[in-house]
This record gives sequence, structure tokens and C-alpha cells, in this order.
Amino acid sequence: MRRRALLVGVLVGVLSGGFALPAWALPGFAEVKAAHPTSETRFLDRHGELLQRQRTDPTVRQGAWVTLPEVSPALRGALVYSEDQRFYEHSGVDWQAVAAAAWGNLWNTRTRGASTLTMQLAGLLDGDLKAGAQGRSWTQKAGQAVWAQWLETRWRKDQILEAYLNRVPFRSEIVGIDALSRSLFGKAPHGLDADEAAITAALVRAPNAAPERVAERACEVQQAMARAQGSKADCLSVRLLTGTVLRDRRWATSEGDAPHAARRVLAEWRQQAGSQAMVPAQIRTTIWAPLQREAQTLLQRQLRSLLGRRVEDGAVVVLDNASGEVLAWVGSSGLLSQAAEVDGVTALRQPGSTLKPFLYAQAIAEKRLSAASLIEDAPTHIPTAGGLYIPQNYDHNFRGWVSVRTALASSLNIPAVRTLAMVSPEDFAAQLVRLDLPLRQSGDYYGLGLALGSAEVTLLSLSNAYRTLANQGRHAPVAPLLAGPRAAVRGETVLDPGAAFIVGDILSDANARAATFGTDSLLATRFWTAVKTGTSKDMRDNWAVGWSQRYTVGVWVGNASGAPMGDVSGTTGAAPVWAGLMRWLHERQPSRAPAPPAGVVAQTVRFGQQLEPARREWFVAGTAQPVFALGPADDGVQGDPRPRIVSPTTGTILAIDPDIPPAHQRLSLKAEAADVRWRLDGKPLGKGKEVQWMPWPGKHQIELVNARGEVLDRVRIEVRGAGVRTRTAPARTRAAPPVAGTS
Repeated sequence: MRRRALLVGVLVGVLSGGFALPAWALPGFAEVKAAHPTSETRFLDRHGELLQRQRTDPTVRQGAWVTLPEVSPALRGALVYSEDQRFYEHSGVDWQAVAAAAWGNLWNTRTRGASTLTMQLAGLLDGDLKAGAQGRSWTQKAGQAVWAQWLETRWRKDQILEAYLNRVPFRSEIVGIDALSRSLFGKAPHGLDADEAAITAALVRAPNAAPERVAERACEVQQAMARAQGSKADCLSVRLLTGTVLRDRRWATSEGDAPHAARRVLAEWRQQAGSQAMVPAQIRTTIWAPLQREAQTLLQRQLRSLLGRRVEDGAVVVLDNASGEVLAWVGSSGLLSQAAEVDGVTALRQPGSTLKPFLYAQAIAEKRLSAASLIEDAPTHIPTAGGLYIPQNYDHNFRGWVSVRTALASSLNIPAVRTLAMVSPEDFAAQLVRLDLPLRQSGDYYGLGLALGSAEVTLLSLSNAYRTLANQGRHAPVAPLLAGPRAAVRGETVLDPGAAFIVGDILSDANARAATFGTDSLLATRFWTAVKTGTSKDMRDNWAVGWSQRYTVGVWVGNASGAPMGDVSGTTGAAPVWAGLMRWLHERQPSRAPAPPAGVVAQTVRFGQQLEPARREWFVAGTAQPVFALGPADDGVQGDPRPRIVSPTTGTILAIDPDIPPAHQRLSLKAEAADVRWRLDGKPLGKGKEVQWMPWPGKHQIELVNARGEVLDRVRIEVRGAGVRTRTAPARTRAAPPVAGTS
């Protein structure tokens, strides 16, 4: 009330020419521009480049401040002609228009309103002058006139028009020319043509009028401008356009290259500032925009190349090894996805073989194994509480005795399962938890399948665990995406540095992975990198995670729905994206192998029976030895390799089916060599690489012997049966279904 009384006094003083306008009346142009509110937040990369625009105020749709040169001449002309034809002539109040309006009211005739653009701007800047349900009161109108003249003495005409265009309300929630042009016309204000300018000018006068009335008003604007120019206007196009643009909303609530990262940053900002705090117009992130765009491009290009293989989603994350900052965060494949809003960086998925490096690192750290230790890659049946666990390799082939280096680099499943049996699922699960991998259950729940990735993890947590390997066992959380000063985090050592180094050396060894991936694999870069791929059960998830001297890159490919892919493995799915990003990152930046930490020694080793070529190998101190060879199965002494029983394995339980005649139920006994003999419970059974045996109930010992009767191998099995009926089926092995953890 005080201000309104003051305005009346000021108006009287202005009209009488004897009142000085107060200096504090309205803010200056620079203040208005600096305090311009916006309904969106612009997320910037680490160098200030625009990454993403995200709407953060649901109550209004208002864009960034637009300068007058960024507004099309057609719109400037249409607006001035429609709202204030003498804008460049009057000093805030158009007294000629005021007189005409008064005369029209006296004689009840229709005239153009007397409110100038400057007066309207004054009403937009001063909340006390806001029109109510019945319009503005005479004191508010007087106040508009006062402040309009005040503005004209302190602002230039171009500043008044620029501020008006940015503050004027349009249809519904839309405020300002930037929001209007992007929402209705899908373009920036500088691109508005004559028809679009006429519609915009019409909406200033009647923002929420029916489309027919807006079209009519736009046509009037066009015709009036055409008459002034001595031409004619065709209103058909503007009428057709009006109905279309008022029905659609083309300005998306989120646009840019990093929608999922922007949501993550916004959550971090709100956690830091409070949920009720006003979100700023700009927030800087740790993302590197050129890398973010390259990751998007590579992912989409790869998924397009896989058309027809039932795969549409993917995600990428790139971490700085030293700081833990996120340099790229691609949450989905965008338009290629049916679930683009799902963030693949934080979604839980089965990691397949990508957990194997941590398993071998733990076994090496505990001195159970070394990189040169021999593990058998052969068919195996492992007794469990639920039956027999029968792991398989990805290609269903077996390579016999291999070193740990070959087993890990070539991603062989059976050696990994044997290693987990040494370490124990519970201890391995505890190690994964120390790496901040979010296991939902205990190690005993997952069992031996944990070696092959039966748990669920996120791409972000898995990539950061690999960053721990890159940092030789020192683990620290991922840094916030929100850029800003932060205390340095040293982290804690959760993996033995020597074991982490050795695992990295194995994963960088192209020769060691040749058995599975070949010598010309995408994983073999021209600079130093270490990488592991993985594919989960039924090809639902496909991974490639690895690191260079400076960066860790993680890639996931699959379907957000969890649907299986069609014949997509680690090297054909995620690996091309990983390799492409590593090439981009190191196009001009070298990547060198890390120096071995204290407690690691190198020694030349050779392998008996020519299992593998001699080489120089790394060892944790106290585990080095010069020769690795096979000995008899019973005593472990070095010597010539002996034939082994391939099937069945110790612990096998067979059940005789009473519905199948006994003569039709046979168990195949298989050995590695043909020149052998078989004994069952001490009695001869047959000769050769494979014999058939009709099982009967009881516990049995099967032995493989040579011509001299020396026992080469033995297994113990159990046969369970019931009364025989007239029809039955072959003896069946009670086996738990295999968990597919692949390369």
C-alpha cells in the first residue's frame, strides 16, 4: 500500500513536472539480465562446454536470456507493430494512444490499448503492478506510467525491447521468447520467419486464446504490416501453422549429450545444497565433452552394426585412474533403445567372466597360485548341496593342463571354478565387497558360480574395481560428478599390490589370450593396456573393462529388459567400443606398463612335457620356482604325465531309472588315452579310451591302469536305484545346471 501511495504521488509529480523519480525504483538493465530466472539448468563439462540442458523448475518453462540481435528481425517488427507502433518515438507513455483510448471509451468504440511495451515491461518487473483477476487497477496503471517514464530515462530502447522479450509471458507456462520459440517452433529465436513472428505477436495479446482466435489475430498482424508496406498478406499458411504449433510441444525437457550424467549430478548437488535449494542456472561437471560424444558415437555405431542380433542397449563409463573422476558417462544408446531412460551405468547386471581377475589376484596374494601354476582345464563334476555343478568353457573345448596366465588371459571357466574352490566362495565374496561391488547375497549363496559372474554388479562399481587393479590394489570411491574443490583421497589397499600387478600383466599379454581370442584380437592395442571381457548366462550381458596407464574404460552391451542377445560375445559386442575409446584417448598420449611394486620378482620358468613355452614370469616373493611340470595324480612328484579319467568324476551320483530296462542303461567311462585298462571295484572291466558299463546300486571305485597293472587314476562314484519296471531311461547324473560365465 505504501508503494502504491508513493506511485500516485510520483505520478502527480511527473504530470506536474515537479517530482524527481527515486533512484531505487526499479533495477537496472544489467541487474535484470544477471538475475534472469530460468526453468532449466545447463550442465557444463570440465572445461565449461555445454553438455546437457535439463528442466529443473516444473512450474514454469523459461529459457536462457536472449540478446536482441539473437531475435529475428521479423519478430521484432511484428511485436512492435502489434503492441506499440510508436515505441521508438514516445518516452514511455504514448499520450496519443492514451487520448485515443479515452475517446474510444467515451464513445464506446474499439481502439488499440494505450499500454506501451515500456509500461508492460514495468508491470513485469514490479510485482505490485501485476494484473489481478479483474485486470489492473487505476493505481497500478498509473504506476506503470510512472515506472515506464523512469525506465526510458535510464534504459536504451534496445534494452527495453530485449528485456521485454525475455520476460513476457506467453501461452500456458511459457515465459520469454527463448522458451516460446523452442517449445512451439522447435528452433532458436533468430530463426523465426514471418508466419511464426505473427503468431508470437498474437500470443502476447491473448496468450491462452483458442487456436482459431490466435490465428485470426496473427492474420490481422500480417495484414496490417502488409498494408503498411503496400502489399497483401496470404493468411492461409499462418492459419494452418497456428493449429499445429499450439497443439505440439517441441522443446524437450532434456536435451544434450549426457542426460543420465546430468541426473546424477543434479542428485549430488541437491544432496549437497539441500532438496529445497534453488537449482542454479549452470552446474559444472567432471565430464569431458569431446570424450563423452566419442563414447556415444562409438556405442551407437557398434549397436547399429549388431542389428539383427537382438541387442539395442549399451553403456560406457571412463574414469581417471589417479583422481577417480568420471570423464564419460553414457547411460544408454539413446534413440536406439526402447528404454533410453534406464541408466546402464548404475543398473545391476551379471558380470560374467569380468570377476575372474579379482579371484586370481586373491589366490596369488594368498600364495595358493602363481602366474605359472598349472591348473587342469578338463570336464569336471563338482559335488554341491544341490547336486553336481558342471561348468563349461565358452567354446565347449578343453585345453588340458594350462598355466594361470593362460587360464585368466584366455578366460577359461573350469580353471576359474577350481581356483574358487581353493579360495572359497565366502572369502571371495568378502574380497568383492571390499572392492565396493554390491553383492546382495553371501558367497555361499552364489557358490562356485561366483567365479563365473553369477552375482550382479553395476558398470560403475565394476569399472572402479578395475581402477583398483590399475592402482595396484589401492581402492578409493569414484569421485562425485559435480566438479569443484575436494580433498585428495588416497584410498586403502584392499588387494595385494604384487598380485594386482601380476594380474594386470596377464591381462595385457596378447600371447596368453591367443588360445581363445587369437593373435589379432581387438583387445591387443599398440600401447599398453590390460583388459578383460565377459558374457553372462544366456548372453544377456556383454562386457569389456580394462585400463591404460591413465584411464579405466568400462563398456556394457545388452538389453535393458534383460532379454538375451543373439550370438554376441565379449569381442563382438563391447570390445570394439572399448578398443575405439582407448585408441581415441591415446592418439597423442602414450601409455606405458607400470613398474613392478616391492615384493614382486621375475624369474625364467620352463614347463615340463612342453605344456607351454619357457618364459620370464612374475611372482609374489616366496612363490617363484624354475620348473612347472605334472606328476602322478597320487603323489604330485614331477614326472611324465599320466592318462586321466575324463568321465565320470569323483563324487558323481547316478540314479537308475525304474521306467527303463536295465540293459538300456549304460554309463560311458572315458579316459585321455587309448592304451589303458579299466577296473571296477578291483575287477577287470574293459580296455581302451572308452568303455560302457551297466551300473548297479552301490558305491563303486573305478580305476584306470596300465599294462603292468599300475593305477594311473581312480574315481569313486555312487549308483542309486529302485525296483526295475518294464520301461526305463538311461542312468542320469543329478547335476545342477551350469552357470555360463564366458569370455
